[in-house]
Amino acid sequence: MMATWVARLGLGLCLLTIDFSVIIAADPPAKTEQPATKLVPLNKQETVLLDAAGKRLILKGEIVLREGLLELLVCLKQTKEHESILSVATKAQTVHAGLLALGADVGSPVKFTPEFQPPQGTKIDIFVSWTDENGKPQRVPAASWVRTATQRYFIEKLAKLPPDIRLPKDKNLKYDEKQGEMLWYGSMTKPDRDQFLKLSKDPAYQKVIRSFFEQSQMREMKADWVFAGSGFFTDEKSGEKYYQAEAGDLICVANFASSVVDINAESSATNDGLLFEAYTDRIPPIGTKVDIELLPVLKPVERPKSEDK
Repeated sequence: MMATWVARLGLGLCLLTIDFSVIIAADPPAKTEQPATKLVPLNKQETVLLDAAGKRLILKGEIVLREGLLELLVCLKQTKEHESILSVATKAQTVHAGLLALGADVGSPVKFTPEFQPPQGTKIDIFVSWTDENGKPQRVPAASWVRTATQRYFIEKLAKLPPDIRLPKDKNLKYDEKQGEMLWYGSMTKPDRDQFLKLSKDPAYQKVIRSFFEQSQMREMKADWVFAGSGFFTDEKSGEKYYQAEAGDLICVANFASSVVDINAESSATNDGLLFEAYTDRIPPIGTKVDIELLPVLKPVERPKSEDK
């Protein structure tokens, strides 16, 4: 079993430097069965733990952000804490190797040109576990800590503002005549929606208002995470190759070609295109220690059909 782990860890990572001695040292005697919950540390900090029997990788992290627009769910420590809910003290390549060891297949990072192509790879289910202020253990899907962004502008095309309408000056509803666009900022309430709909019966205008209301409601993130696998870049002067995700892009909610794990939906990393924000009410206090569980959704092994005799 351990030989298989080491083989998987080495697959496709010949350019990466991982301390396999930690894993090899944990190899049990041939006839000794280990408990099902045996965790094998993959780094010296013991922040990345392999649970081969449970088919999961556990990252030891902590909460670093509870409010604001997000680019990541999890970043590497001392990199992108200002736009990530969690951080983990590890190298990105160690997490990559751990997912390989569990049998996850590397896909491909997001592509933006000549047209958008979402990242590909084995789907990764992610859960977060922690102990609350009452000493009670908690475990929820990581996506429940991420919601669609509401503190941003929503824009809809509207060729002309209906002549019978006068927009209230004390609201966030604006019209840009030059661009032919209607703008709304923030989450629209039902009273706001109903008030705006009464201003004009123009079909195009009514469609815009209903769209603003629908888009601006708080919703838990529904996109899936996939093992995109990041990539390498070569330093022109030294000729050395570097794993791109070491800049911090471990588990993202905005598409980056450098992500180890990314969402399989279009989410721009530009400030005006960020789609997700922290679901503040659901996130424990900053500094809370959290176990981040990564569970690859593996395809069943196809066995050859026996020939009929």
